[in-house]
Amino acid sequence: MERLYSKIRAQKNVMTFCDLTQSYSEMGGGVRTYLTEKRKYIEANSHHKHVLIIPGPIDRVTRQGRHVTIEIASPRVPGSPNYRLLIRSKSVIRALRSQCPDVIECHDAYNLPWAAIAYRRDHPQTLLVAAYHTDFPTVYVETLSRKFIGAKQASHLKAKAYNYASKLYGQFDRVFALNDDMAERLSGLGVGYVHRLSLGTDTQVFSPDKADEAWRRELKGSPILVYAGRLDKEKQANVVLEAFMSLPCTMNAHLVMIGDGNLKEALMKRSQGKSVTFTGFVRERETLAKLLASSDIYVSAMAHETFGISIIEAQASGLPVIGVKAGAMIERVPSTLGHLGPVGDAKAMALAIERLWRSEQISDIGKNAREHVLKNYSWNRTFLSLFEKVYTDERLELSA
Repeated sequence: MERLYSKIRAQKNVMTFCDLTQSYSEMGGGVRTYLTEKRKYIEANSHHKHVLIIPGPIDRVTRQGRHVTIEIASPRVPGSPNYRLLIRSKSVIRALRSQCPDVIECHDAYNLPWAAIAYRRDHPQTLLVAAYHTDFPTVYVETLSRKFIGAKQASHLKAKAYNYASKLYGQFDRVFALNDDMAERLSGLGVGYVHRLSLGTDTQVFSPDKADEAWRRELKGSPILVYAGRLDKEKQANVVLEAFMSLPCTMNAHLVMIGDGNLKEALMKRSQGKSVTFTGFVRERETLAKLLASSDIYVSAMAHETFGISIIEAQASGLPVIGVKAGAMIERVPSTLGHLGPVGDAKAMALAIERLWRSEQISDIGKNAREHVLKNYSWNRTFLSLFEKVYTDERLELSA
């Protein structure tokens, strides 16, 4: 392992790695988890510096040892109050100039990457890396526009969005995607240097050992179904609730919904008087680990999952997964670790939950899920791949 870390540790000069994103919320999210773990990795395995540029309520610079977080005052996103819209590109460029990063990793596809590109024009030694978190031409452009202009016109807009993606990411030195489908899509658009990056989880935090029997008894139900994520339409939290409501009363199930979002009040009203617990957003990872490990089945209806950190956190906690046959769930949940059904079909999901709970193999499935994560997913593996396979360029060698 020491040898594997040699590349990042061997740099004689202090290098500055910068992450730039809109998709950062104090209320969780996969991008925030990734960036938190990345900073921890740099801190533990190198003497380099990490800079994070994100939207915030005010302009603010926070220093933590050798690391810097720059918040740029930004308005909240309508309908998604946990996120802010960073549109002050000139302020972003000024922030980059103040830090002189060796590498800029950009996590969005809209105005922020163009700010990074503009900065690089005057600083050609900077390596530009893009993270393709979401297949936005399909997930956002086509899906949303279809509701207003019909399928045919939405398909035309999707094609234009892919053309935009090709032009945008063609200006980056390296691009990484979080699943095979998105990596192949980018390569098919003519984008060079596309890498498939697998994310990870902390298997010491997320473990079956964190189960709390006293908490289980308080819920007065079994099986305990659990969902963790935003309670909004994109995540299809309403489908999870409807699936639960479709279960037979004799099953005596209890549903725990972990998270917050603009559907929370409606979901609480819909489930009033039922065996449903809404925990709100859980900030502490140890508490989230306890809730997962104390449950029996993880349930998610998200059709456009790009990687699914919440899925592998549940699997690391020893849970089988009931999900949908779409997006990254197809990669995360093979048939030996749960069941994937049709998108948006609450009744089919309910039947899958009932069938799994009555299966004699449910305990073995949970154990296999844990072993699957231990074998395939860790943050060390993620960041070794990032630094040794993505951050490869003669410019970085010259900086050493």
